Order: sequence, then structure tokens, then C-alpha cells
Amino acid sequence: MQSSAPDPKRWLVLLAVMLAFLPVVLDMTILHVAVPRLTQALSASGTEVLWIIDIYPLLMAGLLVPMGTLSDRVGNRRILLTGLVIFALASTWAAFAQSAAQLIAARMVLALGGSMIMPCVLGLIRKTFEDDGERAMALGLWGTVGAAGAAVGPLVGGALLEHFWWGSVFLINVPVMLIVAPACWFLLPRKEAKTPGPWLIGQALLLILGMIAVVYSVKAGFGGKHALPILAAILSVGVAALAVFAHKQLRSATPMLDLSLLSHPTILAGLVMAIVASGALAGVELTLAQELQYVLDKSPLEAGLFMIPIMVAAAIGGPVAGYLSNRFGLRMVASLSLVIAAAALIFLARSDFHDPGLAVPVALAVLGLTLSIGLTASSIAIMGSAEASKSGAAGSLEATGYELGTGLGITFFGVFLSSVFSRAIELPALLPPDLATEAARSIGDTYIAAERLTGPQAEALIAAGKAAFSQTHAVLLTTAGILIASLAFAVFIALAGHGKTAVPRHP
Repeated sequence: MQSSAPDPKRWLVLLAVMLAFLPVVLDMTILHVAVPRLTQALSASGTEVLWIIDIYPLLMAGLLVPMGTLSDRVGNRRILLTGLVIFALASTWAAFAQSAAQLIAARMVLALGGSMIMPCVLGLIRKTFEDDGERAMALGLWGTVGAAGAAVGPLVGGALLEHFWWGSVFLINVPVMLIVAPACWFLLPRKEAKTPGPWLIGQALLLILGMIAVVYSVKAGFGGKHALPILAAILSVGVAALAVFAHKQLRSATPMLDLSLLSHPTILAGLVMAIVASGALAGVELTLAQELQYVLDKSPLEAGLFMIPIMVAAAIGGPVAGYLSNRFGLRMVASLSLVIAAAALIFLARSDFHDPGLAVPVALAVLGLTLSIGLTASSIAIMGSAEASKSGAAGSLEATGYELGTGLGITFFGVFLSSVFSRAIELPALLPPDLATEAARSIGDTYIAAERLTGPQAEALIAAGKAAFSQTHAVLLTTAGILIASLAFAVFIALAGHGKTAVPRHP
């Protein structure tokens, strides 16, 4: 059977969807360098800061599958444009939030807009590029834009914070949208294939409730915020909601998420890669941003400049992964990139950031490049193994992996940092008990507590916080390196049959 001719405007379509993806990525990385300034301005506790950062990827992870299937039913173009408008409005709200609670609420609306954008982007790429080689390069270019947005984000955020208030890091999304939305309106095809069937919002709510409840119970459990029976009840609710959701998907003739996709080992391996690699990248970036500003006393702009190697290298990783996968095979490229990333993390854990020399920037570049290759390899594995009719579901599954990984990465890195930090810090003598409890929660809380002290006691508390954070930072990077190395081995085994089996298809 002769294949249809490729769309002559496919590269323009790719340009449009890459532009649509850009503000979503900018929002995620700009916030990292703004955390110290934001913490001080809103007097946000360590827990509130984690939720300000976390609620965006975690809620988006729960929304991506429902929005991916909705886009299959009503059209990618319509959902994408709606998401862009919501994202712009929510960015304005976040910029002018007056409290941590308001900012968390605005970030929730941002997650709604982002969840409408991401699966549409991947779905449009899958539908537009039928040739395997072209699709790999298109996904590589898409990954480049994502990583380039991440590279520009800290620099733009740092520059803005040099001259404006912390809310400017959100407001920057608005002029970006003034360019992106019209471009997508004119470039995206108005006619596209749609999947028939109802869109069941009840199932969407089950998925969101289940994911948020499970993640919250894990976070609160590590943080020791609630009694064990309360945490067990929350966890039980989350697991039950996810179980009911899965049961409904398996029994439905038109499921919101085709769980048969997960029976394909290549797609499953790609999803695990997406979760772990994106989690490691987000967690390392957030940890570095705090280390540079809290411990090394760098300005937001200086912190952004310091992180250039990891971001720029990550921007190069997309097309490199597409080229290497076509030449050497996905299995070798994916597993080897993760091994090298693990080695870079362990090296950075042993490095002195006070005197970085050339070794630290090189290690950061290697880390950014290899994790970016791993992320693009996961995209190639998932989208390349899914049939075109299931592109929306596969795209939402992949995007869910990215966002869930980012949320879990920030959660576990943040909880891990807080837990080890509270044990590592050696508080000055004669510190009031209430301030001692607050200061031991996180490095941000240490600085807030120090503002209520004067003279040598405040200086001693900040010095103790800096020493404890550096120690915690080293333990965290070592642990992350071991985790990535374990993933590399698992991916090498899982991709042994890549290209030999097909995704199960229902008659």
C-alpha cells in the first residue's frame, strides 16, 4: 500500500508548535532562580515554596491525559489555542499575587493551560511526520526548543530580578504569547482527523485526585507533617482513585487512556526514562539555584549565568539524540547517555562550587547534554512506537511522564534536602526554640529566621545554614547519580527488543 505524500507545510507546523511549547518551558525554569527572592518577598515557608513550585507540574501531570484525549476528540488546534490564552491570563495573575496562597492558586491555573498545550504539541508532531527519520529529527528539534527555553529562562529571570520585582518572571510570558498565539492561529491546519466518542470528565477528576493524593501523602510523610493514620487515609484514597480509573479504562470501549500502550516494553521504558530524567534535571536545577544564591551569595543573574553550561548543552541534546538514534540505535544511545549523566552527577557531588574552575562548568554541560539526550530518546521511544491514531494518547502519556517526573523530582529533592538539612545543621547556642525549629526546616527558612536576629547571632545562623546546605547538596547529587545509573541498566534491558515488536492494536 502506497503511503500518502508528506505534508508540504510540515516544517512550518513544527515551528508553530515549538513556539507554543516555549512559554510552558520558560515558566518552569524562570521560577528556579526566583525562589530565594520570592521566599523573602512573600515570607513563604519551605513547605509553601515547595507547593508553589510543585503544584504546577503535579496538577499538570493529572490533567495531561484528559486533555490529550480531549484534543483527539475536538481537535488539537482548538485545545492548543485555548490553552495559550489561559496560560497568558494565569501568568498575569501569578505576577501580581500578594501571598503564597494566591501564587499557588495562579500556578494551578497555569497548569490547566500548560496541560492543554503539551499533548497537542506532541500529537501534532506525530500526525504531521509519518517518516521515522523525519519524526526523530522533528522531536529532536522540539527538544531543542524546550531545552533552549530552559537555557534562556534562568538568564531572563536573573536579568529581570536585577531590575524588577519577582512577579516579572511570570509577566514575561505575556509578550511571548502575543507572538505565539497569532503564529499558531495562522500556521496550524484547520482540518484534522478527530477521534469519536465522549469525553468523561469524571474519569479525569479520578485521575487528578489519585495522583495529587498519592504524591501529597508521600511528601507529607517524609516531611512529618501529619500523623500516620491521616497519611494512610490520604494514600488509600489516592490509590483507590487510581485503581478505579484504571478499571474504567480497561472496561471502556473508548478509554481516556489506552492502557495497552503500557504493555509495549519500548513505550514503558520511554515513560520511565521521561519520569526519572526529567525529575533529575528539575531537581538538580532547583538545588543548584538555591546553592548558588543562598550559599555562594550570587545574584539571580549570576546564578543564571553559572547555569548556562547545563542549559545550553541541554539545548543541543535534542537534535544530537535524533541523529545518534538514527545511526547507532535507540537502545545504545539511551542507556549510554544515562550512564554518563550518572557519572557527571557523582563528580559534581564531590566538586567545590566555591572554586569551580573549568571542571564544574564542563561537568554541568555533560550533565545537561546527556539528560537531554535521554529525554529525547524517551520521546522517540514513545511516539515512534505508537500508531498515528493514538498519537494524542501517546503524547499525553509522554507529557505526563515529563510533568510527573518534574513534580516528583522537585518533591523528592525538596523533601530530601529538608530532611538531611534539618539533621546536618548545627544551630548556634542560645537560639530561641521557636526560631530554632523554623531555621532547621530549610535554607530559606534559615534566612527568614535570621532576619529576626541581630549581629553575630544572625551571622552564625546563616553560616550554619550554608554549611548544612552544602553538605546536603553533595549527598543529594550522589544519590541522584546512583539512581540514574540504575535506570541506565534497566533501560538497556527493556529496549533489547526495540524495533522488533509492535504496539498491540485492537481489532
